[in-house]
Amino acid sequence: MEKSQQNPEKKVALHTLGCRLNFSETGSIAQGFVDRGYKVVDFGEPADVVFINTCTVTDKADSTCRNLIRKAHGSSPEGKIVVAGCYSQMEPETIANMQGVDLVLGTTEKYKVFEYLNEEEENKIFVDKTHEFYGAATTPSEGHTRAFLKIQDGCNYICSFCIIPFARGRSRAISIADAVSEAKELIDRGFKEIILTGVNIGEYENNSGEKLADLVQQLLDLDGLERLRLSSVEPNTITDELLSVMKSSPKFLDHFHIPLQSGDDDILREMRRKYTVEDYKKIINKIIAAFPDAGIGADVICGFPGESDQQFKNTYNLLKELPITHFHVFPYSKRKGTTAAKLDNHIHHDVKKGRVKTLMMFGDAKLSMFAEDQVGKTSKVLFERRNSDGLWEGYTTNFVRVIAKSDADLKNEIRSVHLTSAQNGRLYGELLH
Repeated sequence: MEKSQQNPEKKVALHTLGCRLNFSETGSIAQGFVDRGYKVVDFGEPADVVFINTCTVTDKADSTCRNLIRKAHGSSPEGKIVVAGCYSQMEPETIANMQGVDLVLGTTEKYKVFEYLNEEEENKIFVDKTHEFYGAATTPSEGHTRAFLKIQDGCNYICSFCIIPFARGRSRAISIADAVSEAKELIDRGFKEIILTGVNIGEYENNSGEKLADLVQQLLDLDGLERLRLSSVEPNTITDELLSVMKSSPKFLDHFHIPLQSGDDDILREMRRKYTVEDYKKIINKIIAAFPDAGIGADVICGFPGESDQQFKNTYNLLKELPITHFHVFPYSKRKGTTAAKLDNHIHHDVKKGRVKTLMMFGDAKLSMFAEDQVGKTSKVLFERRNSDGLWEGYTTNFVRVIAKSDADLKNEIRSVHLTSAQNGRLYGELLH
């Protein structure tokens, strides 16, 4: 009997929180369920198994995880609820004590979910501090059109605010040969765009012994791959060689995500970041020199302990000066076990909230300006879905959402679109034939 016929009636619902790395990992686990005969259903529908891949980067993420567990138990009271990932790694007892939870799996144990589902042990917590690398990639069963390919995991940086190195362990990476092999499988499954992801992919060479630039080059040379991007890359790890390789191919998209966290040198030093404001400016200017129309995203933390009004203003002014187009703004969140959590001069919640709101409004304005600057141009758009108004939505190469009308099925199609207008950071266009 083939695997796909083992459990023809069983259903699994999956939900992912957090980073693109989590999404790639959930993709591989979803495929494992499909291979074992499960049907993937939407989260919130009754299911035999509910798998929640968690995040713990902020207090809000932890709270969202707990709410999802309650929702899963409500929709699938007879199903097995599996809670896995970073929050499980850091707070396993808290999760295990919640109503309905059957399994708590850490950041590496989640790949063994099928073994644990078949066991009848009373113990339901499995958390391990292994350094093993588990590959992961998006699968068609999830309905995505862009594929996330995991090339690295863990982090050797110990930023004073960050819990992720404790949750995911030391940095480790896939080989170029294995990454290329997985990319070929994604292409064979119909994916036209691949995003390389990890916790700190700029450290790829230090872990694999092979250059990230060489990996990118080999992927760009693959037949059938039409678009390639990197997920978040630390500014101090972007080399001239890597930029040169990316610029050399029209397949590499002009969209980057370069974490900033703060625009003040003193705060960056307290955060234990590995660059200065001037270093950050230089790398952004290099990117724009190579990709003049690039969309550039940046993570920013508001209200780090001791951040003064002037230091926040320095961050605001830097974001105003640089061509950052996509803001990802977070209030500083106290994470147990980190150096920053032990500092005395924590910022009041209302102050952090106000600073976050200021930057988010400013980010919306900058994205709107960026979109308006593209009106009148033509862009290649990978369409993803038809919205509730019956219009197709997708993204330009520089990651601005585009809305267009078509009676055809455009899902996973790359089409040339003449951009006719912009509104609230979105572009509207007409398909070119």
